[in-house]
Amino acid sequence: MPGDGRYALVNNAGGSTVSVVDLESRAVVQRLEVGEQPIVLRVHPDGERVFVANEISGTLVELVPAAPASPAPSGGAATLNEVVVLGVIHSGHETSEMFSLEVVRDLVREIDPDYWLTEIPPNRWDRAWAEFEATGMVEEPRVRRFPEYMDGLFPLSRELEFDVIPTAGWTEPMSDFRAAYLDAYSRDPDRAEGWAEYRAAAEASSEALAAGAADDPRWIHTDAYDEAYDIRMRTYARLFDAELGPGGWDAINASHLAYIEDGLDRHRGEGVRFLLTYGAGHKGPFLRELRKRDDIVLLDVGPFLDRIAAPTRQRAPRRPSTDPVFDSSEHRDLSERLLDVRGGFFTPDGGLVVLDRTEIYIVDMASGEHRVVGREGGGPE
Repeated sequence: MPGDGRYALVNNAGGSTVSVVDLESRAVVQRLEVGEQPIVLRVHPDGERVFVANEISGTLVELVPAAPASPAPSGGAATLNEVVVLGVIHSGHETSEMFSLEVVRDLVREIDPDYWLTEIPPNRWDRAWAEFEATGMVEEPRVRRFPEYMDGLFPLSRELEFDVIPTAGWTEPMSDFRAAYLDAYSRDPDRAEGWAEYRAAAEASSEALAAGAADDPRWIHTDAYDEAYDIRMRTYARLFDAELGPGGWDAINASHLAYIEDGLDRHRGEGVRFLLTYGAGHKGPFLRELRKRDDIVLLDVGPFLDRIAAPTRQRAPRRPSTDPVFDSSEHRDLSERLLDVRGGFFTPDGGLVVLDRTEIYIVDMASGEHRVVGREGGGPE
């Protein structure tokens, strides 16, 4: 595609967008609305122009490159931060082969964060860190429940020199109340119907989660996993959240997220990388909110898993480009509405041939006008 080969374009034929992928960071840096069902994407032989044919919209558009970025001011321009959301399985790491503590440590080394956002309350973290600094040991009981921190974060903190930001909204009284409430609810004959509904949702969720291995990090880091987990938690929230108050599912996620977003806000525009680790069930709610932010780039876990599995590990450059590649507000419409665009290709001299259901067009690249050059009875498919 245009430029120095740093970017790739992906036409999302099931939707209405084209994604611009930064090949160095493996991050999607732009999504461009082009028309319904962009079935064909072609780069002109001159290497500078890109055209998209949209089947349902019946349109042909040219993507307009963005204007060159202005030189950064002397103080430096703000850049997007990167965030990796890593869903963890807590004690499961101690017995899993696919997602062992060694895999967690290798992932953290590969991610190489500047800041680690943890599932630890701020007051608990202060005590745990003081213990670790003083003796090299951690006795704080809440922190000791998380092997990914005991055998990952603490030993790696000196090796990688990241800063830790505690973000959990959890409190012990909240946890105790929730456990007692759910126990009483499950035993209350007047609430048997509600408990049966929750158990049915939990079973349906478990069946959906069984589509992949419970400790497979590739399965855990999919939207399908989040959707399967949500089957249970949507019912949980509807039945219990009102009485659980701050300990309800939606409320506790909102509390966690407030700490997380505060940490992100304090370092907005610094061009740094965050690692966020929470129990895998929290990943979906967090991602839904973080995707609304325009000051971060969310990095998939998959490429990091690929690199730690490679025989020769080599870290990719970290920072995605923050300059737009195309002008997302302007595309040249090179066609009147076509009947049903099916495909297209360039001729050796740079002419553009477009096929729709019944006709073949040649498009004048300068004016965007097209003329019919052939017809097929059933269409040139």
